[in-house]
Amino acid sequence: MIDEQALLLVLPILLLQLALMIFALVDLIKNPNPNGPKWMWAAIIVLLNIIGPILYFIIGRRNY
Repeated sequence: MIDEQALLLVLPILLLQLALMIFALVDLIKNPNPNGPKWMWAAIIVLLNIIGPILYFIIGRRNY
Protein backbone atom coordinates (compact mmCIF):
# COMPACT_ATOMS: atom_id res chain seq x y z
CA MET A 1 0.00 0.00 0.00
CA ILE A 2 0.96 3.60 -0.39
CA ASP A 3 2.63 5.12 2.61
CA GLU A 4 0.64 8.02 4.09
CA GLN A 5 3.74 10.22 4.39
CA ALA A 6 4.57 9.73 0.74
CA LEU A 7 1.01 10.59 -0.23
CA LEU A 8 1.11 13.77 1.84
CA LEU A 9 4.33 14.79 0.07
CA VAL A 10 3.06 14.08 -3.44
CA LEU A 11 -0.47 15.43 -3.08
CA PRO A 12 0.43 19.17 -3.17
CA ILE A 13 2.53 18.61 -6.31
CA LEU A 14 -0.34 16.79 -8.01
CA LEU A 15 -2.79 19.53 -7.09
CA LEU A 16 -0.40 22.20 -8.39
CA GLN A 17 0.01 20.27 -11.64
CA LEU A 18 -3.75 19.92 -12.09
CA ALA A 19 -4.41 23.59 -11.30
CA LEU A 20 -1.69 24.78 -13.72
CA MET A 21 -3.00 22.51 -16.47
CA ILE A 22 -6.60 23.67 -16.07
CA PHE A 23 -5.63 27.35 -15.88
CA ALA A 24 -3.39 27.05 -18.95
CA LEU A 25 -6.03 25.19 -20.99
CA VAL A 26 -8.72 27.75 -20.11
CA ASP A 27 -6.36 30.58 -21.04
CA LEU A 28 -5.49 28.82 -24.31
CA ILE A 29 -9.18 28.47 -25.21
CA LYS A 30 -9.81 32.16 -24.51
CA ASN A 31 -6.66 33.33 -26.29
CA PRO A 32 -7.57 34.26 -29.87
CA ASN A 33 -4.00 34.29 -31.18
CA PRO A 34 -1.34 32.25 -29.31
CA ASN A 35 2.22 31.81 -30.57
CA GLY A 36 1.69 28.67 -32.65
CA PRO A 37 -1.25 26.36 -33.27
CA LYS A 38 -3.67 25.79 -30.42
CA TRP A 39 -3.62 22.00 -30.88
CA MET A 40 0.16 22.01 -30.38
CA TRP A 41 -0.06 24.04 -27.16
CA ALA A 42 -2.88 21.85 -25.86
CA ALA A 43 -0.72 18.75 -26.40
CA ILE A 44 2.28 20.39 -24.71
CA ILE A 45 0.18 21.51 -21.74
CA VAL A 46 -1.37 18.07 -21.21
CA LEU A 47 1.61 15.84 -21.98
CA LEU A 48 4.46 17.73 -20.30
CA ASN A 49 2.85 17.90 -16.84
CA ILE A 50 4.17 20.89 -14.84
CA ILE A 51 6.65 22.05 -17.50
CA GLY A 52 4.01 22.30 -20.29
CA PRO A 53 1.80 24.98 -18.70
CA ILE A 54 4.86 26.96 -17.64
CA LEU A 55 6.20 26.87 -21.21
CA TYR A 56 2.82 28.02 -22.50
CA PHE A 57 2.74 31.01 -20.14
CA ILE A 58 6.34 31.99 -20.99
CA ILE A 59 6.46 31.29 -24.75
CA GLY A 60 3.01 30.54 -26.14
CA ARG A 61 0.91 33.32 -24.70
CA ARG A 62 0.59 36.62 -26.52
CA ASN A 63 -0.82 39.76 -25.01
CA TYR A 64 -4.31 40.38 -26.30
